Amino acid sequence: MPVYAAYGSNMDPKQMAQRAPHSPMRGTGWLQGWRLTFGGDDLAWGGALATIVEDPAEEVFVVLYDVPEWDETSLDEWEAAMRGVYHKVRLRVQTLDGEIVAWFYVLDGYEGGLPSARYLGTLADAAETAGAPDDYVKALRIRPCTSLGGQGLD
Repeated sequence: MPVYAAYGSNMDPKQMAQRAPHSPMRGTGWLQGWRLTFGGDDLAWGGALATIVEDPAEEVFVVLYDVPEWDETSLDEWEAAMRGVYHKVRLRVQTLDGEIVAWFYVLDGYEGGLPSARYLGTLADAAETAGAPDDYVKALRIRPCTSLGGQGLD
C-alpha cells in the first residue's frame, strides 16, 4: 500500500481523516537531508506555502499514512485547488523501524516568502498533535511570518 508523508497541516490525523478517511496513521519519521521551507507567496493565498527542499544538514518531521488507491485519488482531488502548484515525489523516510519510501507533495515554485501567522500556527498545531518533538514545534512557532490571516494549503 502506498505511504504518504505529511509535513504540513496533514500531519494532523483529524484533518487527514476528513481528507482521506480510509488512510490510517502509520507512524512518524524524519526526512533527512531536506528542510521545511515556504514559497509561492505570489499565488495569493495570504502567504507562502509549505514545501521541502534538499539540504544535507537538515531534517523534516513527517507523519506517515497508509493510503489506499481510492484515498490517494481523493487526496489528490483535495489538492486539486493547487493543480500545477505541487507535484508528487517519492523519498526515503527514516523511522524507528528503518527506512520506508513515501510520497510527498512538493511545491512547483521558488523558495521564498513568509507564511501567514494563521497557516504557520496550523502547521505547529498539527506537528504537536502528531507527536513532534517540543523543539521542532517551538521552531515552527517562532518562525518569521506575515500578520496576514490567509490560510495556506498543505
